[in-house]
Amino acid sequence: MIVKSDLDACKKSLEGFVGRKIRLTSNGGRKRVITHEGVLDHCYPNVFTVKCRRNECDTSPEVVSYSYVDVLTRAVEIAMVSGASVQVG
Repeated sequence: MIVKSDLDACKKSLEGFVGRKIRLTSNGGRKRVITHEGVLDHCYPNVFTVKCRRNECDTSPEVVSYSYVDVLTRAVEIAMVSGASVQVG
């Protein structure tokens, strides 16, 4: 069971990566894997947002959001673009 202290620890861990480039991998269902690569934008009380660009010519970035529960239940995996893994929770 996930308790509030786990969520707070997850949020604090991610706050240290705000402004850095990360890669998010999530399960899209039916054997699909969704990958987003972008900059960690904000950490809100219940969710965090990532600004992603679809391609180099795209002027308006797509903003995706995930909850900290997604990270703690391993529904979303986070990795630094440089290759280092982000340890959360």
